[in-house]
Amino acid sequence: MLTSKQRAYLAALAHHLDPVVHLGKAGAADGVSGALDRVLSDHELVKLRFVDFKGERKELAAQLAQKNQAELVRVIGNVAILYRMNRDPEKRTIELPE
Repeated sequence: MLTSKQRAYLAALAHHLDPVVHLGKAGAADGVSGALDRVLSDHELVKLRFVDFKGERKELAAQLAQKNQAELVRVIGNVAILYRMNRDPEKRTIELPE
C-alpha cells in the first residue's frame, strides 16, 4: 500500500511519461491486461489512456491494477497511472520515499 507521499512522488515522476497502453473498444480484456503486465515488468511506472469506457475509468483502472498486482497511483482525466515494483531488486529503477 502506497502512502500519500509516495503517490505524489510517483505522480510527479509520471508527469513526463507518455501513455504506453491504450484501453479502447475491447475494454479490459486479457490482451490489455497482458500488455499492461509486460510494460509494468519493464518500466515499473506506466500511464494507461482510456480511449473508450471513459465513464468507468476509475473502476476499470482499479480492476486492471488488482489483476496485475500493481498499485493505482492516480486517475487524472482519461489517464491512469499504475506502479508495480520490479520483482528483481537489481532491475528496480524507482526508489520510493519512506
